[in-house]
Amino acid sequence: MTSLLARLRHLAFAAVAALAMSASLTGSSVAEIPSIEQIEVSVRPIDRFQVGRDETMFGPLEFVGGLELTSLSRNLGALSSFRFLKPGGDFIGVADTGFWFFGSVVRDADMRPVGIESFRMVQMVDASGNVIEKKWLADAEGLDARDGIATVGFERTHRVAQFRIEPDAMKSDFRQLDFVVPRNELRQNRGFETVAYSADKGGLVVVSEKSLDKAGNIFAAIIEGPNKGVFTVRRDGEFDITDGAFLPGGDLLLLERSFSIASGVKMRLRRIAGDSIGRGQVADGPVLLTADMGYQIDNMEGLDVWRREDGAQMVSLISDDNHSILQRNLYLEFRLHED
Repeated sequence: MTSLLARLRHLAFAAVAALAMSASLTGSSVAEIPSIEQIEVSVRPIDRFQVGRDETMFGPLEFVGGLELTSLSRNLGALSSFRFLKPGGDFIGVADTGFWFFGSVVRDADMRPVGIESFRMVQMVDASGNVIEKKWLADAEGLDARDGIATVGFERTHRVAQFRIEPDAMKSDFRQLDFVVPRNELRQNRGFETVAYSADKGGLVVVSEKSLDKAGNIFAAIIEGPNKGVFTVRRDGEFDITDGAFLPGGDLLLLERSFSIASGVKMRLRRIAGDSIGRGQVADGPVLLTADMGYQIDNMEGLDVWRREDGAQMVSLISDDNHSILQRNLYLEFRLHED
């Protein structure tokens, strides 16, 4: 009897162990599918760009309106780059915490922004479909969206990768692109902040935040097409590049930022001449707008350009609050006057 009981105990233990191992193996082989978080975004309208002043014209840029975004969700924030999927309406974006975000800008009868709806966020996944938990593997900073494909620039682990845009089922990248700039020239946490398509250059262009050559200029490259090759952007003052997009005429509009304890945060928009962008060249162009803490700005990181229904050339900006209670998530909108 004792022998029989011992045998039964042994069999029972073996069965439990087998079930535990099976569960462990099953758990490790099944992807942890990230859930899409629907986020209710509250907005506070921004009617004046310069604090305490009613002016709307700032050089060639006319301030149209803006929004300060808040939410009870702890994930809203760290917004690094975005692109409109429908001009001035539906958008896709990336956060440097390893999230995709989607939503739509709501407008009033005068086409001014008044709200954000259908906002949602979902974590990026690896090739196995598992959530990427380590920030340094998913530090997304630059974005272009075209023909159902999102091209994302990552820093820290420097790469430029492409994803199929499926808002309800974003998967891992299906292709990584040759970014042309020698990897050893890319500085830690100073990689590709701008990924932008240029019809004039025949493909994608990438610009780093602050990876400098020996002359102190910023590494960039045309990474597709017959004009493929490395160029640089002249660094002007203390400003670093945070995003950019090509205007219809071929010029590159760059968003730049600086920060110091003494003067706080500043932002700048610079128009880089299209004909100065090319293999071996140093690209440059005039400053269109500079703003400091006397304006409604924060850590401005994302930019897109688009055409309004009435034909106006629009420029939209977003800020990255770094999940800090001292910073804000802003959406700002300008009309660029070409005459």
